[in-house]
Amino acid sequence: MKHFRHLIAWLVAGMLLSSVPALLAQGTGSVFNQRDDQYRVLGLKRAKEAYEAAKSDYDRQKLLFAKGLISQAELDRSRSNFADAEVNFQQSLLAVLFEQQYITVVKAVKVQGPGGTKRVRLTLANASGGSAEFRKLINLDDALFRSLQPDIINDVYVSLQNNDGAVIGQPYETKIDQLKYGQPAHLEFALLQDLDIVSVNMIYGKGTQRTLKVYLEKDATVNKVLVQSQQFSQEAELGKTASYDLTLELFGGIGNTFNLEVVNLPAQINRFFKDPASGARLSQFKFTETTNSRKAALDATLPDRPTEAVPIDQPISFFVLVIPTNRMKEMPNLQGKTWKQDEIENLRVGFVKLELLPRGKGRLLVRAQQLYYAIDPSGTVDMSIDLVNEGSRRVDNVEVNVDLPLQWSKTIDPQIISSLDIGQEKRVHLTFTPPREISVGRYEIRLRTTGLTDNQPVVGEDKTISVEIQAGSNILGTALLVILILGLVAGMVVFGIRLSRK
Repeated sequence: MKHFRHLIAWLVAGMLLSSVPALLAQGTGSVFNQRDDQYRVLGLKRAKEAYEAAKSDYDRQKLLFAKGLISQAELDRSRSNFADAEVNFQQSLLAVLFEQQYITVVKAVKVQGPGGTKRVRLTLANASGGSAEFRKLINLDDALFRSLQPDIINDVYVSLQNNDGAVIGQPYETKIDQLKYGQPAHLEFALLQDLDIVSVNMIYGKGTQRTLKVYLEKDATVNKVLVQSQQFSQEAELGKTASYDLTLELFGGIGNTFNLEVVNLPAQINRFFKDPASGARLSQFKFTETTNSRKAALDATLPDRPTEAVPIDQPISFFVLVIPTNRMKEMPNLQGKTWKQDEIENLRVGFVKLELLPRGKGRLLVRAQQLYYAIDPSGTVDMSIDLVNEGSRRVDNVEVNVDLPLQWSKTIDPQIISSLDIGQEKRVHLTFTPPREISVGRYEIRLRTTGLTDNQPVVGEDKTISVEIQAGSNILGTALLVILILGLVAGMVVFGIRLSRK
């Protein structure tokens, strides 16, 4: 009887002891703390403690069940509590892991691609990755921790954007399937908009989004200046100036001094570089630590007349070179030869190819010795003019026209000149005849000259000819008036002589 009582007491005590951890685990796992969502690491600690308590209880219950001290229902209830606590713990762990995921931009380098395109090389790194400090903080089991792959961020989407949020990279978006801790990913984009500052937009994990604005580094391995010109091909009239805009961008880590040089441009074309802002002439320039790009301009002035080296309508190709000053001694004969593009490329310096197309334009000059005439009503105006081509191109179909007063007549010889070469001069004779019953007064005749040069109209300066019609003289009346005057004078002389004799 005594042994029976001890057995009953042992069973009751075992059941009570086995139920307390289960109740504790159930209470710990089921009680919700509102701050667990705000402080997820603390919530993870709470879930971890509940998981460990439930695991200990389940292990204990399995021993008691093996000894026949508890029922199958009690063991199943303990297993269910343990499973719930394990799921809660894993959920809390995943929440913390996803919250702690962090991707950083290690490098963003701007490089020059083939054909002058700009590209960006990105290096991204997983900066979360389940660090040792995180594992030490919550004292996690290493096997469980690694089974959840905390050092891997899956499905990372990356794109480049400008300040307005528009995608400026090609491809528009790229995907990294897995970004592992300690294994950076390298991406390359073609820039659709040439910028020095871009925004790197990253979406990963459960929709986590991070946008980082970065200043692009320059590829230090190139160490040369990239030269570009939007107006790389221009037309200019002889005697005029063509101005080329130049954008200079340093690719390299050495901020030394650079020289600006022009090759393959004929000596008859005057050229100089200038600062477009101040207008000051340039021969050398230097980048600062904070400025990797700047502007410049090249002015090329054509001669007034075409030459063998500067023919009309024949494009002239030439190069602008940007050479480090410390390398100028290697290139003493830049102007002494005609350079080919492959030779320029072998110099390993920055360059841009430009083109200049000389154009000529005719200019008509009208020369007249006299523009005022006084005639009788029955008279005519005979005059001549000289037409001179003072332009830089032949003028064709030169025509002389006049605007006459009403009922006047004209003759022009020749009225049309087939062509006038540069500097050539030709004379034109003109005759203007007034009508018979013309009134006395002043009349004006306008002289106009037109022509064509390269199928473009050329208009000479208009001339105005003034013709004054004077009143006609009466010969008979004039003769009688002269006789009357002579008679009067003779009479006065005779009267004077007679008067003196008395």
